[in-house]
Formats: sequence, C-alpha cells, structure tokens
Amino acid sequence: MPRRTALVAAALVTAGILALAGCTGEPAESPSATTGTPDPNASVAIRLVLEPGNLDIRQTAGVSLDQILIDNVYQGLVARTAEGEIVPSLAESFDVSEDGLTYTFELREGVLFHDEQELTAADVVWSLQTRRDSDTWSDADRLARVDRIAAEGQTITLTLSEPDSSLLWNLTGRAGIVLKKDDKVTYETAANGTGPFTLTDWKQGDSITLTRFDGYWGEVAQVAEVVFPFIPDNQAAINAAIDGDVDVLTGFDATLTEQIEGSGFSVEIGSATDKSVLAMNSTSGPLADVRVREAIRLAIDHDSIVAAVGSGQTLYGPIPEPDPGFEDLSDVVSYDPEAAKALLAEADAEELDLTLTIPSAYGTTLQQILVSNLNAVGITLKVDAVDFGTWISDVYSNKDYELSIVNHAEPRDFENWANPDYYFTYDNTEVQDLYQQSLSSTDEGEAAELLAQAARIVSEDHAADWLYNWSSVVAVSPDVAGMPTDNVNSRINLAEITKSDG
Repeated sequence: MPRRTALVAAALVTAGILALAGCTGEPAESPSATTGTPDPNASVAIRLVLEPGNLDIRQTAGVSLDQILIDNVYQGLVARTAEGEIVPSLAESFDVSEDGLTYTFELREGVLFHDEQELTAADVVWSLQTRRDSDTWSDADRLARVDRIAAEGQTITLTLSEPDSSLLWNLTGRAGIVLKKDDKVTYETAANGTGPFTLTDWKQGDSITLTRFDGYWGEVAQVAEVVFPFIPDNQAAINAAIDGDVDVLTGFDATLTEQIEGSGFSVEIGSATDKSVLAMNSTSGPLADVRVREAIRLAIDHDSIVAAVGSGQTLYGPIPEPDPGFEDLSDVVSYDPEAAKALLAEADAEELDLTLTIPSAYGTTLQQILVSNLNAVGITLKVDAVDFGTWISDVYSNKDYELSIVNHAEPRDFENWANPDYYFTYDNTEVQDLYQQSLSSTDEGEAAELLAQAARIVSEDHAADWLYNWSSVVAVSPDVAGMPTDNVNSRINLAEITKSDG
C-alpha cells in the first residue's frame, strides 16, 4: 500500500478481504447490470473498509482516497478504464511523437471546476509542474523525465528529457491530477475538482458523501449522490446491506455469500492487480541471508492460502497477470518444507524467532497460515497487529520491522522494487537498470520484456513473498447497475452507476 499510493492498499483491506473464501467461478462482467428504471434522484451507499486520515490526495497515502476521489472528483488529462485502457479525459485528444519525447494534449473547452471557475491551460501547466517539483507530493517522481511543460492556447505540450514508457499511465493517476492554480481550498477536508461529483460532506468516523455536479463537462452522473460509509467489520456491513442501508459492499467476505444472496444481492468477482506481499526487511539480521528468505518462501503453502481465501490465484513474483511484464514464476519456488529446513540448517538459523507486523484491520486468516507453515520448519512467528497509523510510521516510514503483510492494490507498481529507499528495503542495481531501460523503451513489447527480466531477478533474490493475487469481490444490490467489478480495490469510477426506483 505504500510507495506513493501503493501503500495504497493498506488503507483498503480488512478481515473480510483477507477471508474472501467461498466464491469461485469466472469473473463477472464489469460493470454490474440489473433491470429497473433508473432514479436520477437516488442515493447509492457503497461500503468501504477503512477511512482516510485526511482528504489531501496531493500527499496522503491510502487507497480509499483513490477509490473515492480519482475519476469522480479529480481528473487528469487522460484516464484509464477498469481494464487498463488509457482514454482521453480533460484532454479531448492526445498524441505521442515517434521518438517518445513529445506528448501533446488538446484541452477541452468549457470545463468547470466545482467552484464554477473555468479550467484553463495555465491550471494544467501549474498542476503538473508543481507535482513534478514537489517532493512531498505523491508520485512526484513519476514525472521526473518531463523536462518542460508548456501551453499554447488549448494545446498542452510535455517535452521529455528521455522516453518514459509509463508516462501516459502515470498521468491517469495521482501524478496527472489537475488542480486549480493557487486554489485556497483546504485539501485536508475539502476538494475542488472537475469530475462528475463534488465532495459535499465528510462525517469523520462515519462516511463521505459525493453529490452530482450538474455543471460537469461530460455526461452528468445518473444518481444524485453516492455515500461511502466506512464499515470495517464484515458482519456489520452485511447487516447494513440486509437492512437496506448499504447498496454495494466492497472488500466483501465471500464466505458470507449465502447470507447476502438471501437478501437479493449478487456476489460478483472481477480481476484485480492486488498483491498480498509478505515483505522481508533484508537490511540486517537473519533476513539479510537469502537462504533464510528462500526458506520462508519454501515453507509457505500458497495453494492452501488461495483455497482458504476462496478467490484469486497464486503469485510468485512482483507483477500480477493483468500488468505488463507478467511471467509465471512458479518455477522459482515451490512448497517444500524439507528443503526449507535444510536451508535454515545451512544458514545456522534452525531455531529462529521472527515478528510479523501487520495492520490490525486485517483478519487472521493469513496470519494463522503463516504461523502454522513457519512453525512446521522451526520458525516461531510472533504476530504484532498494530493500527494503520502505527504501521505507516514504523514499517512504511521507518522500516522498523522484520516481516510485514500488506496488500498492494495499485496496478503497474514495479517501481517499488527498483527503489532501494522504499520500505521493501530491496536494493539490486541490475533490477534498477532494467527498470530504467524499460522506461526508456519506445516499444511496448520490449518494455514489458525488460520488466519481466527484472521481476524474475527480484523473485530469485527472494526479496519478499507474494502470498497471492487477490480477486475483486463485490456484493451488489439488485437495484444497482453500473457498479465496476474489476480493480475496485484501487479505483471506483461512478460514471455509470444507477439505482432503480424499485
């Protein structure tokens, strides 16, 4: 969940997401569909698990901010679909030169901010320049290769110092958000964007409400408002849905499918880029020994994890299947407790005590499996469940941990493995070089192959363990249509959501 916002995911998971058991089958079509006459005055309630600490998307980590605000309140020149296609947004068109050094965007006319002020090219230039030059802003480094940002009329031109194969994708996220130049909005508690919804109410400890913006430049939203109640406990969320207080459950515990389907809800499974990462601090101690790290991976029964959570698939490296550079790395490591014991003996680490630091919002499913698996090879695992703020401080910021689990929901976040300052603590110059070569490639196939090479090295170094690749599981009321089902753990685009009048 960290990185920029790849920390992104820690703010989204809970006991329920980690116990997705019981629901199998092919991914549902996205977005969800139902019948009925849409009510333009409807209010839709979408349960989220964790509440953001504040609303400043410029520099506050946490995937719930991306889920709520990107696409819906804030927008960029380009956007991405749930399937990963890059499409125009505030720019009505865009073009990339053959040498990959010049990006040209034609800004739409007549776009309004929520304060009714018109969007100008100066706002775009200021937003991108400030993002690039502000180290404290999320994803500032994602614009590092942008040398010049200029505007002539409605034409925005980005000139790069060298090609960046990830730039368009980066512009669909926090790096590309367009803000009003020198806006006086208090970002920690309010927002002023260009999206189809305005942020109208934040009841801290309870919910956030978005209201349809009738001055929106595109097709106006089809519901009057969307409320995001924060309900960490899965059973409480189920009860709220059954009582009619919640229309959609994200982070759904699929083991409770029968309860919710009895109330007419459908449980839908979509694809996701979420990676449940067992981070290993390799800076000192026994985890600095690659043999110990490999032994831990050999001790983990990944198939049993997927069976326990009931959804998703095994993952043996840092790139999930939907992302460029994916390769099946199951040949790198397999479940082999005896081989794990032998490696621990070779490393003189047969009686090893380790501590797993994990956000307390997570459930116990993964903890229990890891404690059992590691105990079977002679490793005593102590679990230290902490609140998310403590996790951010101790693990993410200070790297004060041995082992940690967090879900990284953000797509295309391999950069974390090429950043030795990231909380993963992984430092490999060959991986860093391959990543930079991938960025510099103007050929998509070549860029993906370079990422695949780097990912294999990361896995062969046993820099971490990837416990599994989540699926996106949501429960949707029969009155709601247009709810995305793919990658909702990182984004929830509300553009097509409707609610029938029953």
